[in-house]
Amino acid sequence: MKKFINDPRNFVNDMLEGILFAHPGQLTYVNDDRHCIVKAGPKKEGKVGIATGGGSGHLPLFLGYVGEGLLDGCAVGDVFQSPSSEQMFEVTKAIDAGAGVLYIYGNYGGDIMNFDMAAEMASMEDIRVEQVVAGEDVASAPKGEEGKRRGVAGIFYVYKCTGAKADELASLDEVKRVADKAAANVRTMGVALSPNIIPEIGRPQFSLGENEMEIGMGIHGEPGIRRGELRNADDIVKEMLPPILDDLPFENTDEVSILMNGLGATPLEELYVLYRSVHKMVTDRGITVFNVYLGEFATSLEMAGASISVFRLDSELKALLSKSARSPFFEQLTIG
Repeated sequence: MKKFINDPRNFVNDMLEGILFAHPGQLTYVNDDRHCIVKAGPKKEGKVGIATGGGSGHLPLFLGYVGEGLLDGCAVGDVFQSPSSEQMFEVTKAIDAGAGVLYIYGNYGGDIMNFDMAAEMASMEDIRVEQVVAGEDVASAPKGEEGKRRGVAGIFYVYKCTGAKADELASLDEVKRVADKAAANVRTMGVALSPNIIPEIGRPQFSLGENEMEIGMGIHGEPGIRRGELRNADDIVKEMLPPILDDLPFENTDEVSILMNGLGATPLEELYVLYRSVHKMVTDRGITVFNVYLGEFATSLEMAGASISVFRLDSELKALLSKSARSPFFEQLTIG
């Protein structure tokens, strides 16, 4: 195992301390716990607070989207582990500005349990909390069983649109409505080419042969839907994209945003090669591409691989997606 680490048991603490040292004007922490990350600076009174959380190993997911026009706080777990309910509760108290708090997080058992507990703790402090559980990975459960799907890179769109709505000082009910709407209109599928190594374990989580790939693998190494011989980029996209487009389904009059996400060890050049095929297939169906995000948005340590997310827009979601946003890991000027 070759990694830039100190004691593997302190990997997450060392990483969090480095992030806080690097971005003191944008991020801070509460309750003397670096796992409780919030935006630096004063709160905007009357604004709905938006919080997320999840395991480490996925930067910039989750804490990377704490920033202006995005999220207000994040509870950070150890590698691939949920943060505690107490950490989420501390974040909740810190970001509440009198209008309530919305939790947005991925569809994983530990996260659901701990966020539910945090919401109960918040209710005892008279803080109203609503929750949206994102799950858009079409490879993880069939159509009709969307409630079983994993939340992966497409949660970025939920953060982006919901953060923009909260900045308008919309009510908690309205902010949750937008989050639900965004979550319902994004679909994702991924492909893995190599395993990752959890620092404290020190060995690959799974094995893939030199000429193998796995379609549909999750960001924690969850099994995909097919393992087989590595194909060229065009053929990989031809296998991955139709299940995404057919699931909603996306129609030939739709306008979409596309997210080409690298899983940690995929060069940008290769993501553009994949996007070349995605763009041709989407536009051949008569679907209009409004904008493209390309890079690392939800990783799995050093896993080589990529995911494709397609987000269907209407006038409301398009306007919210177009607004400016800024965090240490993401920056967007107003589009249009």
